[in-house]
Amino acid sequence: MNVGGFLKQSFIDYPGTICAVIFTSGCNFKCWYCHNSQLINDASSSQISLAEIYDFLKSRKKFLEGVVISGGEPTLQADLKEVARAIKQLGYKVKLDTNGSNPQVLQSLLDENLIDYVAMDIKTCLRNYNEIINTYKDFSDELKKSIEIIKNSKVDYEFRTTFSPDISLGDIKEIADLAKDSKAFYLQKYTAENAPCGSSNITLMPHSRKTFDDALTILKTTIPSSKIRGL
Repeated sequence: MNVGGFLKQSFIDYPGTICAVIFTSGCNFKCWYCHNSQLINDASSSQISLAEIYDFLKSRKKFLEGVVISGGEPTLQADLKEVARAIKQLGYKVKLDTNGSNPQVLQSLLDENLIDYVAMDIKTCLRNYNEIINTYKDFSDELKKSIEIIKNSKVDYEFRTTFSPDISLGDIKEIADLAKDSKAFYLQKYTAENAPCGSSNITLMPHSRKTFDDALTILKTTIPSSKIRGL
């Protein structure tokens, strides 16, 4: 696994769980507002190895309860299953952060009970996806399949959308339809402080609190569990 970073303790990355976070390098999306833009390139690496991470986790069993595998996009890592299995064998719960582009990998992890929580980003409505992820490939089928896999799984999960300035209330309605009746959905605050790619969108102002509230009203019509996170 190409480890791009390691956070030894977090109270916010795994709901209700004190966790460590492994950040993988490399992503097949290039979202202009990405808050981990340094991890988009799969050449970025950390000074810590998997062996050191495992040793640390062994020493922190009394203090930590879970491990988040984030990124970048973890499902691009060939040894993701082996890493998740090793962490589970140490007695930790595993949360996966994913962009939903690899439903086969996601299904395999769930089938083997290697993850306990999944958080999937829904970037925007499907018709505007490529404008945010900056790729030419159409991931619509993969995204829809991942959403259904997660909704039909037996693990805890959440979907989340960063409410960037280029997402309209009309887009929010389409996102709500895409993730209809989800157990947990979060509309997140946008920040472009680490935005890559020299995007001109960086200068766009965040949505107002009223617009967030309007978006939440729309979401709750089809996803009653929807909440705002980060304001």
